[in-house]
Amino acid sequence: MRILITGATGLIGRSLTHRLLSLSHEITILTRDIERAKQHFSEHVTYWSTLDDKSSLDGFEAVINLAGEPIIGKRWTADQKIKLCNSRWLLTEQLSYLIKASNIPPATFISGSAMGYYGDQGQSVVTEEEAPHNEFTHELCARWEALAMAAESPHTRVCLSRTGIVLSSEGGIMQKILPIFRLGLGGAMGDGKQYIPWIHLDDMVNALYYLLMSPELKGPFNIVSPYPATNEHFTATLADVLGRPAFMHVPTSALKLIHGEASVLLLGGQRGLPQNLESAGFGFRYFELKEAFAQIVEK
Repeated sequence: MRILITGATGLIGRSLTHRLLSLSHEITILTRDIERAKQHFSEHVTYWSTLDDKSSLDGFEAVINLAGEPIIGKRWTADQKIKLCNSRWLLTEQLSYLIKASNIPPATFISGSAMGYYGDQGQSVVTEEEAPHNEFTHELCARWEALAMAAESPHTRVCLSRTGIVLSSEGGIMQKILPIFRLGLGGAMGDGKQYIPWIHLDDMVNALYYLLMSPELKGPFNIVSPYPATNEHFTATLADVLGRPAFMHVPTSALKLIHGEASVLLLGGQRGLPQNLESAGFGFRYFELKEAFAQIVEK
């Protein structure tokens, strides 16, 4: 296939692009920093720095949209919320427009989203049918998804990838917390009862490829492990794999003081299940959190 990918230099995008290249797909990536991207992919891909000079996406069989300003790490000021929204909404709108403007449009459009679509769901089990709570993460994801769905037609199917916390030795949350846990300074956040919808990077990439290669699939997919973990279990399991204690509990008040509104990402959660993905026949490699951590720590 000839495939256009956005967000190819991110954690998921890097691994997925290398997988697709290894399978002899022809890849074009959209990136603002071509020189940085070349450090990952050399001359094995075609580089675009903008879509502004494109009138269609004729010639591509698929588009995979993974771009977006990282949502974790900064307080949600008014300016930061605008960045989070525009980095997702404007590009997705442009991709949908170009798909619809094509004489022979891409058959598949896989567009990123997140489990934040559902908002903080407490202890409720969350499948793709769950009604969302109307908070900022839902508003962000709902508009993002609607802009992607605008590309749907009898010629183009749209898959929405509602992603959880991606576990990998190559970046993401593990890069931030592993040094802390190795020092024995890890621990649960808040009351520790909030659920973390997690997935190993290998399963994440496998799931995206499964959607790409399954022309009958469309709509939203929770791309998360079938066994979400509470924050308390998540931190205790990581500490156990590392052979370190995990008693440095971080109180709710401290997280709210440090992160403000964004603390909901740490104190809230979704007990997410990949109902649509499993119903479609996808098989996970990493079911158990301990096995996923062990593989990551060994690297």
